[in-house]
Amino acid sequence: MSPCPFCEIAAGHAPADIVREWPDTLAVVPLNPVTLGHLLVIPRTHVPDFTDDPVVTGLTAQRTAELARDLGLTAANEITSKGGAATQTVFHLHRHLVPRARRRPRTALDRTSRLTPPGRPMAGPPARTPRDRSHP
Repeated sequence: MSPCPFCEIAAGHAPADIVREWPDTLAVVPLNPVTLGHLLVIPRTHVPDFTDDPVVTGLTAQRTAELARDLGLTAANEITSKGGAATQTVFHLHRHLVPRARRRPRTALDRTSRLTPPGRPMAGPPARTPRDRSHP
């Protein structure tokens, strides 16, 4: 069985972009962040998931909340998982802190421009829908 990657990071045996350290936890940038600023908060103690040791789980949640507050996040998701069916891929407790921002409303042009390769003009206006009565 291969060593736990988060235990290796916590022990200083594996590289990681460490953002914050506490005596009991650390915050790192994940290998594949889903947004700018996405972080993982992991306990230094190996705990397989959030049900295994409620004290460590609570402390890790506290550190995640402190980090979100200190970063001044006004919108964020804080996520943890238990088991492969719940998308857990590393079986060492970790909490995702995912900053969010309000997006501007999408328009028909946004949807069309995603389908047009860069540097090529659009073939024409977006297709009409049955409810679009603006054109004859």
